[in-house]
Amino acid sequence: MLFSWWRRRRRAQLRAQPFPAAWLEVLETLPLYRRLDEADQAELRGHLQVFLAEKTFEGCGGQAIDDRVRVTIGAQACLLLLHRETDYFPDLGSILVYPSGYQAAHEEVGPGGVVTEGTSHRLGESWTRGAVVLAWDSVLGGAARLNDGENVTLHEFAHQLDQEDGEADGAPILATRSAYGPWAEVLGHDYEQLQAAVQRGRRSLIDAYGATNPAEFFAVATEVFFERPRRLKRKHPELYEQLRDFYRQDPAEQRVSKAR
Repeated sequence: MLFSWWRRRRRAQLRAQPFPAAWLEVLETLPLYRRLDEADQAELRGHLQVFLAEKTFEGCGGQAIDDRVRVTIGAQACLLLLHRETDYFPDLGSILVYPSGYQAAHEEVGPGGVVTEGTSHRLGESWTRGAVVLAWDSVLGGAARLNDGENVTLHEFAHQLDQEDGEADGAPILATRSAYGPWAEVLGHDYEQLQAAVQRGRRSLIDAYGATNPAEFFAVATEVFFERPRRLKRKHPELYEQLRDFYRQDPAEQRVSKAR
């Protein structure tokens, strides 16, 4: 109880500090930030001050860590926290940043339980506890191209939200118990529709990678919700509504202002 009180007090103090001018310069290059109204921008800046104070950034493969790296990643992560009670991704300690795509070890369980070890090329990953891993060139591309529906930072931090209950299953912690029924119905239906489209070779607004499993569907749908919200609202109105209620944001009604 005492620790919880101390943590809330410390976070309030961090949010009350003057916001560094160098950080603001980076923020104003990000279309997702410029789309927010002034009140939401101020809330995001406060969240960012807490996030950058509590999380550690580590460069891998020769990647340097500076304010541009930290603010670009942190701002997009904190976008997912607006208007919501948050503990700032409590299981996350470190963000590991590579210059570009990297090789990661993985295991596959095949027929008869045979385990095959190998490596795969990745642009990011979210560990259930401890870390998010990102490729910096993909972070930059996702941050700059607002309307392509692809954003590796939003994707991996959506996984962090999904994993807060200990399971990566496409069902993050919702506001009420009664919310889980509609969530499962809507996301389950659209997930199955995406799987069917992929099997038939049909294109979809939601990337085919979302058909991998429900956790990936939620993460990919989050990318589209923030990057192509008007199209998502038009083509998948019930899915848009579920994500709007979860994130407590309505990006389809927002417009990007010009960079200063």
